[in-house]
Amino acid sequence: MTAATIAPTRLRLGLAALAVGVFSALGTPAYARGPDGIADVAEKVIDAVVNISTSQTVEAKGGGGGNAMPQLPPGSPFEEFFDDFFKNRKGPGGGSKGGENSPAPRKTNSLGSGFIIDTSGVVVTNNHVIADADEINVILNDGTKIKAELVGVDKKTDLAVLKFKPSKPLVSVKFGDSDKLRLGDWVVAIGNPFSLGGTVTAGIVSAKNRDISSGPYDSYIQTDASINRGNSGGPLFNLDGDVIGVNTLIISPSGGSIGIGFAVPSKTVAGVVDQLRQFGELRRGWLGVRIQSVTDEIAESLNIKPPRGALVAGVDDKGPAKPAGIEPGDVVVKFDGKDVKDPKDLSRVVADTAVGKEVDVVIIRKGQEETKKVMLGRLQDPDKVQAAVKTDEPAPEKTVTQKALGLDLAALSKDLRTRYKIKDSVKGVVVTNVDANSDAAEKRLSAGDVIVEVAQESVSSGADIQKRVDQLKKDGKKSVLLLVSNADGELRFVALSVQ
Repeated sequence: MTAATIAPTRLRLGLAALAVGVFSALGTPAYARGPDGIADVAEKVIDAVVNISTSQTVEAKGGGGGNAMPQLPPGSPFEEFFDDFFKNRKGPGGGSKGGENSPAPRKTNSLGSGFIIDTSGVVVTNNHVIADADEINVILNDGTKIKAELVGVDKKTDLAVLKFKPSKPLVSVKFGDSDKLRLGDWVVAIGNPFSLGGTVTAGIVSAKNRDISSGPYDSYIQTDASINRGNSGGPLFNLDGDVIGVNTLIISPSGGSIGIGFAVPSKTVAGVVDQLRQFGELRRGWLGVRIQSVTDEIAESLNIKPPRGALVAGVDDKGPAKPAGIEPGDVVVKFDGKDVKDPKDLSRVVADTAVGKEVDVVIIRKGQEETKKVMLGRLQDPDKVQAAVKTDEPAPEKTVTQKALGLDLAALSKDLRTRYKIKDSVKGVVVTNVDANSDAAEKRLSAGDVIVEVAQESVSSGADIQKRVDQLKKDGKKSVLLLVSNADGELRFVALSVQ
């Protein structure tokens, strides 16, 4: 059996040697083996890469070591037995307070990587590396350990800036231009995961602008350079030795590298780091709109060819877009001179724009381009809840039910508002039933939704909606664009087939 296994192996080795000989004869490019400059890059920047060591004090549960009380479901027949047993004895790690064991708090440690961007002792790393830490230490490549303090963090991009007082001259690195990266460019990932010294891996840029739905500003560089545990927060270099990304996460079933790693691009990192150093926090631009994608159906309804931009589904009454004249139904196609291909583009470019800057916003409204000037505000904490504005209104006319677009429709009445808990500020025609086999059901319309506009015109009855639909059919349109509100007044656009 052993011989049978070895023989084919020798054959494969022989064929491999033959293949190498053939390719050598044809003149294999050096880059097929990898660039020669990796060693030069590593030697140049290795001392700027550091280990980040953190510790956190956590409460022990039920005593130390093997004397922890088992976690039993309430009412378990063993609950009383174990309760008495553990209360009347002292575990090796636990003290006594009031006749009961009081387990001593314990410390947990974690390790990650970072890099020095200023010889005064400024370090960049990931927020998740230092999150909730009681103590942070920077360990240099030669093993020197120095206590660091936190300058600031940005959870949305998972970045953090630290500061420490160096005891000797340092080596720092600078940011390169991640926008100049091309697919297939060689990159070098360096980390210091276990404070044993820098580890160097190399690979190529597999993809750019990756959105993996981990945050609102996703635009990752994907690389096949090995990024393993403890490498989070380490730099990704180009062959000039400039930082073009911060290694942040990997996709792996085992926890080890399988060639799918992601880095925050330096263009994003540099802006975040500058603000954290200057203000200790992020001050992002705010337009004051809710946006959604422009689907093919929505684009057809709005006469936008080809489909592009970010559709404004709602405008904040107190936001900068309102006084500038931006309205629901507008499609933003350019912001401050930059093209907007989709909602993510708009979110990123608005966030990166300075607060208080006046910018040109190009929109498409009813098939025509218009330019609006907007003075950007500052994005506030999303946890703040705005109180709903309530107004007293007379009850609408008698309810009339009508079918259209696979929907049962009725004018809003006091009874319907109460039944579906619809706020008084919401105006339009309420959906009371949805045909399960209709396009409306596929687009997730449901009873209690309120149709505010049809083809960008306000409606107040089912007859209004049917009239608009009939006209669109005569005009040869394939779909109709609805502005739909939920019970709380949050708006979205939905395109339904009129065929």
